Parts: sequence; C-alpha cells; structure tokens
Amino acid sequence: MNVGERIRGLREKSGCTQNALAERAGVSQTHLRRVELGQADITVGHLELVCDALGISLRDFFSISEEADELSSVLSSLTPKQKKLLLAFLSSL
Repeated sequence: MNVGERIRGLREKSGCTQNALAERAGVSQTHLRRVELGQADITVGHLELVCDALGISLRDFFSISEEADELSSVLSSLTPKQKKLLLAFLSSL
C-alpha cells in the first residue's frame, strides 16, 4: 500500500483540499503534498493526526476491503493441493 496515495484518495473522497486537511491535522501543507506525491515519509504520529482530521482510525486507514477479508478467509480454509490448483487456474486467466 502506498500511504501517500491512500491519503490522497481518502482526502479527495471526503472533498477536502490539501490545505484544509493540513490545517485540520496540524501538519504543513508542503509536507502533506510531498507525502501524497511519494517524495516524503510520514510518521505514525502525523498519520494519526491526518486520520483524525479525516474522521477515520488508523485501523480504518490500513484495513482491507470486506471482499479481500472474505477471500482471505476462503483461502485459509483450502488444502495445499486446492491452493495450488486455484493458483494454476488464476494464472491461466
């Protein structure tokens, strides 16, 4: 997962500008812009501030979709032979 892309996607989904999100989170707009572009890293503390400003938890930020959860559950119940057959099938697509 690219953290910067995830922040940008969530920010855009919420209809928030970089300036507004940076101000709400108490981080610099320049740093937020660089994080979204993949030019800088973000600390967990700053990420938590950004998540709070977006109205989500860190867990929500890193959560995978329900479909992926369901798929993971199904995969974990397969035998090694079934997993190998499924992988061969998926590779043939």
